[in-house]
Amino acid sequence: MQPDNSSSRPFKQRRSLAARMQEVAEIRMKYPNKIPVVVERYQKEKTLPPLTRTKYLVSQDLPLSQTRLYLASSQTFYLLVNNKGLPNMSITMQELYQDNQDEDGFLYLTYASQEMFGCSSSINPLTNPVVSPLRGCTPEIAAGAFL
Repeated sequence: MQPDNSSSRPFKQRRSLAARMQEVAEIRMKYPNKIPVVVERYQKEKTLPPLTRTKYLVSQDLPLSQTRLYLASSQTFYLLVNNKGLPNMSITMQELYQDNQDEDGFLYLTYASQEMFGCSSSINPLTNPVVSPLRGCTPEIAAGAFL
């Protein structure tokens, strides 16, 4: 069985707006203190692994700064909200959700990498949307929980 996010199409393109809205309504009724979040890898990302799933239920009190992705020491990851901007990492998921939830009710986050300390690199999606190939750099990424 392939992971939920194995498709090259974004989540929004795989499900209709009505189906996504219905899913969020059911989630919010069953879990009123949880935030429905869709986390996807930046489409040009080459370094970070895809997550094993796309949809998460996250405690509304969780600070955004407590999100986790296990990386090599030379890597950094960026979270983009609605594929547009970098969020303030000191706010809670509830605050982020209130300000950025999609019309379907999901909060959409995208993750991307930035190689540092001498390895030529992946991306900073806000300033350099073109992904450069790695040269002589073999980052070791451990699979782990993101949210």
